[in-house]
Amino acid sequence: MSDLILQYQNLSPEAGCDEAGRGCLAGPVVAAAVILDPENPIAALNDSKQLSAKKRMLLRDEIMTKALAYGIGLVDHTEIDQINILNASILAMHKALALLKLTPEFILVDGNRFKPFKDIPHACMIKGDARFSAIAAASILAKTERDLLMSKLHQEHPVYGWEQNQGYPTLAHRKAIAQHGVSPYHRLTFQLLSPDRKSVV
Repeated sequence: MSDLILQYQNLSPEAGCDEAGRGCLAGPVVAAAVILDPENPIAALNDSKQLSAKKRMLLRDEIMTKALAYGIGLVDHTEIDQINILNASILAMHKALALLKLTPEFILVDGNRFKPFKDIPHACMIKGDARFSAIAAASILAKTERDLLMSKLHQEHPVYGWEQNQGYPTLAHRKAIAQHGVSPYHRLTFQLLSPDRKSVV
């Protein structure tokens, strides 16, 4: 069984919320919200960063099958550039919460920043994806959804290696930007090249 905490407080249902792709140079930021079923636990839940891609996909299916409710929201690169990545991450979480078929009594958010959603009480948890089951489930849905989206975008622009780096600022990704310029999916307000090089924007 997982060592994660099932519930933060005694208000039910409780939704866990997390995002993926905040530190990427390209593509959307994706968030998920999950309300787990205490009567139907998912034994292998863990922080998505601690799981292999194959295990994440298996758990994605299990979460979607067993959860009482889940929602996935995204904010694209254009809006990220307009409102900044923090606001975009919170907006993606709000979009995910709005898609839940059950209205949560409490929202548990990974990280330390959030804006109230429909006056529902919430708490922010540093490293919450490694502590609470619902946040871990949300982290898995957000991560797998974003990986699938970046794999599709990779087919359009294979030179950046998004199928491997998912848009994160790897050396290979930055070298590809330096060689080929920016794609239509890059976040133009981000530092796309290494700090010692001029911006390509």
